[in-house]
Amino acid sequence: METYTLLRAFADSWMLVAMVLLFAVVVVRAFRPGSRAAYADSAAIVLRNDDRPAGAPSEEGRP
Repeated sequence: METYTLLRAFADSWMLVAMVLLFAVVVVRAFRPGSRAAYADSAAIVLRNDDRPAGAPSEEGRP
């Protein structure tokens, strides 16, 4: 069997199954009940320095 034909047959069958399973795992992991807090924390990263710009000296004079 030619290499191209072998790789194409593998990609058409088992690689498709592997990619569908990977997609399902990613979706389940993203929407699991315990992930809400982690994603809320990630979404708030841009607002953490809302009171002053990053790198600006604080009220005590320390950065």
